[in-house]
Amino acid sequence: MADVNYEDRLAALGITLPEAAAPVANYLAVTRTGNTLVVSGQLPLVDGKLLATGKLGGDVDAETGVACAKACLINVIAQVKAALGGDLSRVRKVVRLGGFIACTPDFVTHAVVMNGASDLAVEVFGDAGRHARSTIGVPSLPLNAPVEVEALFEVD
Repeated sequence: MADVNYEDRLAALGITLPEAAAPVANYLAVTRTGNTLVVSGQLPLVDGKLLATGKLGGDVDAETGVACAKACLINVIAQVKAALGGDLSRVRKVVRLGGFIACTPDFVTHAVVMNGASDLAVEVFGDAGRHARSTIGVPSLPLNAPVEVEALFEVD
């Protein structure tokens, strides 16, 4: 892994990581146990504002949902970078992603939306980005966000 520069991969994708967002309630954005980082759910915030609001299957289309999932993962990576003192080279593996999709009861393509996060994990981290995943439809999310993504990373 030492030869892989994740910052270069992000730059090649045109991604500049934002500052890691501070928690909005009584929790930690990231906690570490051993070589595992647990990243709390991240919303699709871009420049401090939600990329979209609403529900998939309602006022949010699948393409926007995919973009939201990608934005969530960018914010997850920003949290990981901050937790590692700015050194993404310490990432060994994206172990698991958890996706929450705010949606109407008849919406069934959760996996397509969550691929926005999963595909980006592989684009940035290569084989180390291949992960286990859960994707769950929910009636609502904080701030009326359409997507939220949480993660587990193995790190040095």
